Amino acid sequence: MNTPKYIILSLILMVVFSCKSAKSPSDTKANYSLSTRQLVKANEKQKASFKTLQAKLRVSYLKNDKEQTHTVSFRAKKDEIMWLSATFSVIRAKITPQKVSFYNKLDNTYFEGDYNYLSEVLGTPLDFQKLQNLLFGEALLDLKANGYASHVNEGLYVLHPKKQPDLLEVFFLLDPRHFKVKSQQFTQPKTFKHFQVDYLAYQEVNHESVPKHIKINAVEGTEETIIKLEFRNVSLNETLRFPFKIPSGFNKIEL
Repeated sequence: MNTPKYIILSLILMVVFSCKSAKSPSDTKANYSLSTRQLVKANEKQKASFKTLQAKLRVSYLKNDKEQTHTVSFRAKKDEIMWLSATFSVIRAKITPQKVSFYNKLDNTYFEGDYNYLSEVLGTPLDFQKLQNLLFGEALLDLKANGYASHVNEGLYVLHPKKQPDLLEVFFLLDPRHFKVKSQQFTQPKTFKHFQVDYLAYQEVNHESVPKHIKINAVEGTEETIIKLEFRNVSLNETLRFPFKIPSGFNKIEL
């Protein structure tokens, strides 16, 4: 895959947050006494409430023993838009509920399309809401839906459907200290696909508990892609601009 293209795909699929004077929520004492219903409610209370986010995003991409690391600007307006821009705006991307768009000044190309290709890349269906949930440390599926059970394993709460679907096994691991998602895992045994998002650390930013480091594994057969992210210099709830205009004369590409 062309380097700028896979960088865009990597950036679109994941995010992490960091702040200079952040306080880790790990100081809170673990609570293992919650029922499944109480656990879901506790997790719901921890959802992001900020309106906008701005940060520098560091992305490390590893596949076939080849690793690359890049840093870009990231901006988001919750439920509406996510925006990324490389140095000197050489590569810029805009993600909305309707479509994914980016352009690349290095080869004068651009792309506009839906989420189908991104879903194929990671082996799991994606849309704007699921992508946003992934970035903000929230479950990709609705935990409030009926049919979930829970138990404690190795110090973490494990949420899973009471009856796992035949084609897809689903597990959500929640931290008993702050009830944020620690890991979310999706496995398709028959097709040898596995998609896992691990939130390696959380911290408090402006009184909100947000991810600090995220590691994503996407496995299909014998191939594995690993992406690690870190957000730096985060600011919340500022007035942001999301400039994006495909330069004239650029050639549309098909992914």
